[in-house]
Amino acid sequence: MDAMWHRSILRFAVIAAVLGLAASVAVLAQTSSHRGRKYKAPPATTRIEVTILRNDDGDPIENASVIFQLVGDKGNMELKTNEDGKTVIDVLPTGSKVLLQVIAKGYQTYGQEYDIDKPEMALEVKLKRPGQQYSIYQKPSETADAGSKSGKPADAAKDTKAGDANPKDKAAKGKSQDKSTGSTGQNATQPPASQPQPQ
Repeated sequence: MDAMWHRSILRFAVIAAVLGLAASVAVLAQTSSHRGRKYKAPPATTRIEVTILRNDDGDPIENASVIFQLVGDKGNMELKTNEDGKTVIDVLPTGSKVLLQVIAKGYQTYGQEYDIDKPEMALEVKLKRPGQQYSIYQKPSETADAGSKSGKPADAAKDTKAGDANPKDKAAKGKSQDKSTGSTGQNATQPPASQPQPQ
């Protein structure tokens, strides 16, 4: 009988302790909600999938660096493309502007600003091979060779070296010869036929 009495008292004490703890938690929650800062939900984010392809054949570029920088923010986030040339980011806030930069070895660097205005976006970037760079230190023959390799005609330089004159140059030479011979085509030393001969 005493054992049952002790058990019931113990149960009552445990129940009272649990109820007291629940009440104190509720009171604490009410006071903290009035005194603490209000909970602010994080901004909505956009899921952006970026695909990097070659410009000439459309094949994916693996291991390209895709850099995201929010406009007005100092930090940036860099991701690498997989074997399909794709990478995904889902932490950029919707309604912001982002500067997208793509760097891949053997290709021109790409940079463009985008407005993030949808919950999901898909961007496709085609990278070009770098163009031929010209130097002031190149010799004219190297420039002509480079022009012939790039598909530009290099015949003009060869024509001038061979001594072939342009039609304009030939006409100018013809005029200078006419001046030396006179307008009638006779030698300048002979007097014109219209002048009287001395007697």
